[in-house]
Amino acid sequence: MRRAVYLDRDGVINSVAIREGKPHPPSALDELKILPGVKEALNDLKAAGFLLIVVTNQPDVARGKTSLTIVNSINNYLKDKLPLDAIYTCFHDDADQCECRKPKPGLLLAAREAFDIDLNSSYMVGDRWRDIEAGRRAGCKTFFVDHGYDEEKPKFSDYTTSSLRDASRLILKKENVNVSGK
Repeated sequence: MRRAVYLDRDGVINSVAIREGKPHPPSALDELKILPGVKEALNDLKAAGFLLIVVTNQPDVARGKTSLTIVNSINNYLKDKLPLDAIYTCFHDDADQCECRKPKPGLLLAAREAFDIDLNSSYMVGDRWRDIEAGRRAGCKTFFVDHGYDEEKPKFSDYTTSSLRDASRLILKKENVNVSGK
């Protein structure tokens, strides 16, 4: 079995727009900005042997606020620019009661099946309570990237950091991995 680092997309990989204290995804490809340190963090995790799997809720598709084409163009751009193994996306809203919308662990479980992932040896990095809860329910260790949003925080996370870069350093330290002399 393989180890993975599951990653939320908006707020972990790329910047978000803050409106009324809450994060919102880019609404077009030209608004997409990869956060500082993300590429280095992902390269180090990849060099340490981790699969890198993005698991992202994109309910604005179901809400009619964005198109599937825009979300897919952003995902494809990220896959092209970063060493990601896969991106799993839920396009539903809460009312749909699907199994793939975080905080349910459906996206993580689908990737587990596809990539033969050992969830107990894997990590979930997210910036919202839904990410952390999905990781917890799947059996992963969790990293909450706290950007100070004006919304509910996770009830429990294994670690709290300020960025994916910080989370990657802690993961590598915990795994006793020295990558790039860091």
